[in-house]
Amino acid sequence: MDMELRGKNVVVTGGSKGIGLACAEAFAAEGANVVITARDGATLTAAADALRARHQVRITALPADLSTMEGRAALHAAHADADVLVNNAGAIPSGAIADISIERWKAAWDLKVFGYFHLCQLFLSGMTARRAGVIVNIIGMAGRAPKAGYIAGAAGNAALISFTHALGAATVADNVRVLGINPAVTATDRMVTQARFNAEKTLGDPERWREMLTKLPLGRPIEPREIGELAVFCASPRGGYFSGTVIDVDGGGMHRA
Repeated sequence: MDMELRGKNVVVTGGSKGIGLACAEAFAAEGANVVITARDGATLTAAADALRARHQVRITALPADLSTMEGRAALHAAHADADVLVNNAGAIPSGAIADISIERWKAAWDLKVFGYFHLCQLFLSGMTARRAGVIVNIIGMAGRAPKAGYIAGAAGNAALISFTHALGAATVADNVRVLGINPAVTATDRMVTQARFNAEKTLGDPERWREMLTKLPLGRPIEPREIGELAVFCASPRGGYFSGTVIDVDGGGMHRA
């Protein structure tokens, strides 16, 4: 199925690995020109080189710290003509309220929560003027099924879900769509980091992290490409009635006993 994205300009934040890289790969496979951004310049460059080797499209690597207003403004200034923005950059730590200092909490929200808010604000100005564009916010199931052991992420994701619902309901008046995707446990480096934290807290041994990944729906975590391909569909004309919607991707796990 042709997703009608060939030649479109797509910006993916947190695009050097994990879900962000999978999103970049999926858009590039559809013929879109992709900008990926992340803080680690070396990892970002390697990811861009690999994408170029596999796809005959323009791949741009732009190192940036999107936890800062300056970093977000620089990304927008360089690529204000984006047809699609995928907000994905974020690394909110695991932990209960006593585990996370307010300084660490704020730093995490500066990247994922306020970072998403600000980038939507910046990129929407041009999309609204052109009466065309799509923003896809990669959020997370913790906002639907909050747990005290991931309290900063649960609260941040819940805020982003509500933000996406409200914003996407309004932007359709200007022919711009804003939607979200809530992945559950996904096979990324971040999954391992969180599982190690939980294993140390509950079992006293971070090396037993695999024991934290039992009882997953379908017996496995989500593959990053599954989220990337969903993002492509939602951003394409094929998903043209998605706006103000946040899609839960959890294999029904939220509803299991």
